[in-house]
Amino acid sequence: MTTIRRMTRRDLDLALDWAAAEGWNPGREDASCFFAADPEGFFVAEVEGRPVASISAVRMGERFGFIGLYIAIPEARGQGHGMALWRAGMAHLDGRCVGLDGVVAQQANYRKSGFVFSWNNARYEAERPLLEAAHHRADAAEFGDALLAYDALHAGEARPEFLRAWLEAPGHVARVIRGPDGALRGFGVLRPCREGAKIGPLFAEDAGHARSLLTALAAEHPDGKLVLDVAEDHAAAVALAREAGMEKVFETARMYTGAPPPMRREGVFGITSFELG
Repeated sequence: MTTIRRMTRRDLDLALDWAAAEGWNPGREDASCFFAADPEGFFVAEVEGRPVASISAVRMGERFGFIGLYIAIPEARGQGHGMALWRAGMAHLDGRCVGLDGVVAQQANYRKSGFVFSWNNARYEAERPLLEAAHHRADAAEFGDALLAYDALHAGEARPEFLRAWLEAPGHVARVIRGPDGALRGFGVLRPCREGAKIGPLFAEDAGHARSLLTALAAEHPDGKLVLDVAEDHAAAVALAREAGMEKVFETARMYTGAPPPMRREGVFGITSFELG
């Protein structure tokens, strides 16, 4: 018999270990940051007390939610545990527009659950970025509420608890660019992962500012694999990844149960994460 319950913080560590085994390469501090976003939005399926599957269903703001970490251990697949988890996660997000990044193998099933394709995202990787050093860097911490608003503009919903955890996590490096008037022109975060590091979010007014941020953050991780997740229909973001010597390694489909949240997509040069959007 399958038992569904909410995860503890320690359970989330296990789910991220499963994600690592699937090749998703989670960040070293992802558990604390994800849990801060919505502590009640993580579910685990157990059989005779043994965890066998997971899902995250994180609430964002008043109108939006995001599904991720939908994983069953190999020996427990095809036994109905995932469907029981799916129902629990979607119930937690009832009444909201729900988004996810669907892997190719599951996209047909998501369509059956009412999800509609919006665009493809892709992961790009390089062992060492091929861009020169950046200029005009500043510590993100000095911007406070302005940074929260800038993030919300590009993410589609305010997510203050998550963003504060993301900025304060050990090893994470945040950088911003500001214009002559002091207003934000770009914002990015580098997070160490099980293998190398990922950059996300990477939000900017234009490709030039995004390039400066990418090079500034890459300079904080001079050795090892660097990862950037971008929307495939964002030509400037794809061009930036390729200019940096990155190669596409896989893609997902961004899908929603309703109209996507009103995000400034042209400024999203790097997705925060496939787990939380």
